[in-house]
Amino acid sequence: MKKIFVLITVFICAVATSSACTNFLITRGASKNGSTFITYAADSHTLYGELYFWQAASYPAGTMLPVYEWDTGKFLGEIHQIANTYRVTGNMNEFSLSIGETTFGGNDKLVDTTGIIDYGSLIYITLQRAKNAREAIKVMTELVETYGYHSAGESFSIADPNEVWILEMTGKGTVLQQNKKTKKYENINKGAVWVAVRIPDGYVSAHANQARIRNFKWSDGKTSISSKEMDKIFDTSIEVVYAHDVADVARKLGLYSGDDKSFSFSDTYNPVDFGGARFCDSRVWSFFKSINKDMWKYQDYAMGKDLKNRMPLYVKPDELIDFKHIAGMMRDHFEGTELDMTKDIGAGAFKLPYRWRPMTWSIDGENYVHERAIATQQTGFWFVAEHRSKMPTPLAGILWFAVDDAATSCLTPVYGCSSRVPKEYAKGNGDLLTYSENAAFWVFSRVTHFAYLRYDVISQDIIKIQHELESKYAELTDVIDEHAKKLYAENKEKAVEFVTDFSVNTAANTVKRWKELDSYLMVKYIDGNIKKEENGKFLRTPTGIPAAPNQPQLPEFWRRAIKNDAGEKLKSSEK
Repeated sequence: MKKIFVLITVFICAVATSSACTNFLITRGASKNGSTFITYAADSHTLYGELYFWQAASYPAGTMLPVYEWDTGKFLGEIHQIANTYRVTGNMNEFSLSIGETTFGGNDKLVDTTGIIDYGSLIYITLQRAKNAREAIKVMTELVETYGYHSAGESFSIADPNEVWILEMTGKGTVLQQNKKTKKYENINKGAVWVAVRIPDGYVSAHANQARIRNFKWSDGKTSISSKEMDKIFDTSIEVVYAHDVADVARKLGLYSGDDKSFSFSDTYNPVDFGGARFCDSRVWSFFKSINKDMWKYQDYAMGKDLKNRMPLYVKPDELIDFKHIAGMMRDHFEGTELDMTKDIGAGAFKLPYRWRPMTWSIDGENYVHERAIATQQTGFWFVAEHRSKMPTPLAGILWFAVDDAATSCLTPVYGCSSRVPKEYAKGNGDLLTYSENAAFWVFSRVTHFAYLRYDVISQDIIKIQHELESKYAELTDVIDEHAKKLYAENKEKAVEFVTDFSVNTAANTVKRWKELDSYLMVKYIDGNIKKEENGKFLRTPTGIPAAPNQPQLPEFWRRAIKNDAGEKLKSSEK
């Protein structure tokens, strides 16, 4: 048990140094409005929530692009810049291509220490170079093949208005050998092994820091190809693409000894263990069981008890799902399950669905864990990327974007083609060590942290405004879409500027409303009291002083816990 516990702790620490994240992938045939969606929660204790932006640009031949590791800011090297790049807003570009990720880590020996491309740079460079999901897969795999893959194992979500793909990748390790001509030592294992699978239309998938692709169809030239046949990737009948040496590398490293057809990417490069199930795939399960009743049979797997009963890569929802459900599940804390974080005594008197780190702990010689839910306190930013095939390309993508804890923050719509980003969300407006009163991240963090004090009641006031704004924005985007399409028929640039103005103004309104909410919550809940109110106004006595506040009794289970802990010390002598 102690050995297992140590392994779990190491696993968590490895994930914590990168982004321990959650992604959902929804195809057109699985969504109510026919859009594709991917979601992403960028979770890290050192990540500041902001909206990145790159303008489209042209470069002269010979231009070099410096690459900095996304997690650390460390300079990794330079790569050749292409002649023309595309505009990128956050994790979506002007062609409604979006990419998200979760880190599964895997075997540390597979990291290419000489590689120039880390997983974060891989995302944002690709968004500047690719127009659709298939092209993104080609660009991503060619970049790591050319320059080396610097990161650990990674799962990527890739979506455009028509298709959704999952791509899983890990390095080949570092074996240095001197180049006879240059006399420099080079990694002869440069590159990566990977598999990409298109999610069938009508299905949904998800990943959360555990590799999910197991067995896959090997090249038949019709629906599956290897990297040696990459020229065929734009054939829409192709559903699986993989590195030609994905199994050979595993055999060479002693990780696998079977034949090609029995090869499983996940079982080889990131075998599931207790931590992989309980802290990672449990989040996938929580989403899956919300849309497919048969997924409840995997509850024991999600709890780390039955590791052989692994979930499928994708499932078909019982009913078509909408934006509200997708966003709602990004705010999940395992409510209604055995892992419900509001139920045990760790939630305190006010049902707080969070446990401060570390996640593993010991008492009386026994080892224990806290849950790792989809919604978590260390979220830097998160989004729901929506891609609409019925809209003209520049207008097809909306990045529903938010910062801080998903459960108590609000999504604001930002069109992927936007020519600028809201200053409240812009990079450089504060950082994790620099407070900015006009930065969305700090405004949302203030409200969320106040909610943690009395979560059961304060969170409900937040959710009320959250739903009010997101419902209003959903209605507004329908109106904006219609006007933007008319403008687009006349002048593309005017249409782009129109939706940009909407995105910027709506984001400003979101932050303004959250500042008002911050003030309201402070007045209502200060000092553990709950002010009385009626029709949106706090009540006063006939003489004008504040009405006596409500002071609700602590719940019985908590009073009993206090009694059991204090013994006779707090017992009153009065009857």
